[in-house]
Amino acid sequence: MYDLHDFLLPIHISGINDDNGYNDGQLAKHISIYEDAMPDVSEMDIVLVGVGEARGSGEFHAGTAAPDAIRKQLYQLHYWHTEVKIADLGNVKPGASLSDSYAAVKTVVGELLKLGKTVVILGGSHDITLGQYFAYQQLQKTVEATCIDATIDLKGESSLRSENFLLEMLTGEPNWVKHYNHIGFQSYLVHPRMLETMDKLRFDCHRVGMAKEDMDGIEPVLRNTNLLSFDISAVKYSDAPANECSPNGFTGEEACMLSRYAGMSSALSSFGIYGYNPRSDISDLTAKQISQILWYFIDGKNRCKQEAELEDRTQFNEYNTVFAEVDTVFLQSRKSGRWWMQMPDQKFIACSYNDYLTASHNEMPERWLRAQERG
Repeated sequence: MYDLHDFLLPIHISGINDDNGYNDGQLAKHISIYEDAMPDVSEMDIVLVGVGEARGSGEFHAGTAAPDAIRKQLYQLHYWHTEVKIADLGNVKPGASLSDSYAAVKTVVGELLKLGKTVVILGGSHDITLGQYFAYQQLQKTVEATCIDATIDLKGESSLRSENFLLEMLTGEPNWVKHYNHIGFQSYLVHPRMLETMDKLRFDCHRVGMAKEDMDGIEPVLRNTNLLSFDISAVKYSDAPANECSPNGFTGEEACMLSRYAGMSSALSSFGIYGYNPRSDISDLTAKQISQILWYFIDGKNRCKQEAELEDRTQFNEYNTVFAEVDTVFLQSRKSGRWWMQMPDQKFIACSYNDYLTASHNEMPERWLRAQERG
């Protein structure tokens, strides 16, 4: 195992907290923070790591301003989830080059994944997702990856890494992405042919309007996700003023809902939130928005701890259903109300109540069909 001291910079609380300290109800008093000594993460559920690298978006700096601005707001929030243990390991040291920074993120995230931790990355530019993905590639772990973003960063003609990093992630060899989901794209910002390409690859793309109309239908997508990458551009400008991409998008409340869904996933092992530039913020509102998104992720993690294992059938309502001559089983958790459906290989995948209703009307749920097509 690598000595993570070589890759991380400690946090200077005095530089983050410019008032009179924290009270005992605030998160700062309950997070194990790397100030003088590296915390023991063995008992931790969530490990925070800052990555200030932003050269991939054309910002020629790689400091810690963005993650520290988020921390300043996050640490002030109140700690409600006493069963969720959190550590903050400080900031990944920027590399001499962008590729060096990706390599450092890969190493830090990879070591934490080996320990079975859920890693939360306070980014940097959106292309830091590559470093996040490389950690799985290094461990030879296949992943279902999901991006929440107003655009689809497959622009091969762009010189900015933050606008084309998905090309390498989705087409590089060897490839460990078994499936890719995109949530929240805005049609007028995406070339139609890009959507055609994604569909041919059997990747699932959910337009922002469709996602907002059926948030319950998006929850199973996040429940099946291992790697989640959230670009703050997905949140409308009025709710996150550092987003200079679009006036439209998810509301702050919807972003928090998506984050809670992600936290409730037992499959999810890394969550990066990217695209925040403090210099573009107004009254720290975007930093506050991100900190609240993270608070709801912790809330979701707390709920996840209370969910029963699928093997414990006493905790589920079981429904045998036949549609299009397919005999299958739907399970509904008695604790959370969430749904799963059985595939022909006998494995269960996350689904929604609407999928069950569709099947009960002798129609094939699209989610079932898409999963079958992907094999």
